[in-house]
Amino acid sequence: MYEVLEKELLAPGLVRLRIRAPDVAGKVRPGQFVIVRVDETGERVPLSLADWDKESITVIVQDVGVSTRKLGALAKGDSILNVAGPLGTPSRIENYGTVVVVGGCFGIGPGYALARALKEVGNRVLFIVEARNKDWLFWQDKLKAVSDRLIITCGDGSAEAAFGTEPLAQLISDEKIDRVIAVGCSFMMMEIANTTRPLDVKTRVSLMPLMVDGTGMCGACRCSVGGEVKFGCVDGPEFDAHQVDWSLLIERMRSYLDEETGALDLWERENWHRAMKSRGTF
Repeated sequence: MYEVLEKELLAPGLVRLRIRAPDVAGKVRPGQFVIVRVDETGERVPLSLADWDKESITVIVQDVGVSTRKLGALAKGDSILNVAGPLGTPSRIENYGTVVVVGGCFGIGPGYALARALKEVGNRVLFIVEARNKDWLFWQDKLKAVSDRLIITCGDGSAEAAFGTEPLAQLISDEKIDRVIAVGCSFMMMEIANTTRPLDVKTRVSLMPLMVDGTGMCGACRCSVGGEVKFGCVDGPEFDAHQVDWSLLIERMRSYLDEETGALDLWERENWHRAMKSRGTF
């Protein structure tokens, strides 16, 4: 069992959990993830790592289904049944020059871990935050500490731009950008790839396709990269953004949408009090 040391509601449907897991924390490298199972009936859910210390790991959980709803309903002192990791191939951290990190929603957390590592080896780091609205902004002080410039965008128009593609295109126009790394929802990362591809800027994305075991045995996370079948768990999660077949990836991620929606509706009806508490409205 893995104890929840801290819980923080960052935004509606977005929770930070700090989990005691010393065996995992001692081996983590930027870009890796864990797979958690909240209880005996929970799914195996991949979560990117946002931070870690000697005894704990920190994850940002976005409420998208039953298992993430259960995770969000946990309180300090509660326990998670399984935490497997660290998994995946770590990001290649080198001194590239000027690097733009784009973090969207839950991806702001792991984006911070990448920015910190890139800054430590001498890169000039520009961080673009893409949030739904101002209520979804978090860790701005932490991001400023590891970035040479922090750019905020919000989809509701309350910031300097609505989407991360706008300031990214302007940055590439104004100066030499040596690399772009994006972490967040698949649509956001696809749009970042579409922005940098014609401008010939090397771009990496951290994919999080459907996963089961996370060790390459089940094949559930297979995706097409450069015309070849790759497994998101062991070949990734980081890939060349310009080589990803985005339409296939998004189609596969929607494979069980009806089942997921039905399961969440059933869980909410049976656990409405836990759901309301996890949202901070009860």
